[in-house]
Amino acid sequence: MYNTIPSKRHAKNSQTRLRAQAGFTLIEMIVAVGLFAIVMLVSVGALLSLVTANRKAQGLQSVMNNMNVAIDGMVRSVRMGSAYDGSGQCAGNTDGQPKDCTSGGTELAFEPYHTGPAVPLWIYWFAKDENGVGRLYKSEDGTLGGLPITAPEVNINSVTFYVLGSKTGDIQQPKVLVVIKGSAGTANLITSTTFHIQATAVQRVLDL
Repeated sequence: MYNTIPSKRHAKNSQTRLRAQAGFTLIEMIVAVGLFAIVMLVSVGALLSLVTANRKAQGLQSVMNNMNVAIDGMVRSVRMGSAYDGSGQCAGNTDGQPKDCTSGGTELAFEPYHTGPAVPLWIYWFAKDENGVGRLYKSEDGTLGGLPITAPEVNINSVTFYVLGSKTGDIQQPKVLVVIKGSAGTANLITSTTFHIQATAVQRVLDL
């Protein structure tokens, strides 16, 4: 007769196979799902933060690009112009004659580049708009009735024009030094970026 009583070795092998085929317990599943949820929550939060930071950085870059374009255009116009005027307290044109302004002022008037009949003076000046934001303005009709050339997201604290060598026949070529201080940011930015810009424009036409 065959021995129908399983051996101890056979029983041990059966228990090993059962354990190998067994799945996760309920507690193990709960712990695994909880850890996965925590990891996903942290990852999604980090991703959203990166997207928000990238959007803010692009907005700030756009604002600073506007500022750079405005300053480059102003410097180019001043360089091509002539008869820089810093009369009085470097503001306005009282007698129509070029004047130096070594102490600095908030306005600059000059004759733009032209080849035809005489044209009105161009004026750049600093003022605050109706919302209290400091902006750089430009006029092409000789009056202080122009339009702002900087974006409202750029809050300019001060603009100073220094005019040197404006008199005809002196030993110095006319030039204008512009110093601009302010801050830039967008409506979604909690903090803003401050800037301090200096630009120099030397008259291209020889001052003989």
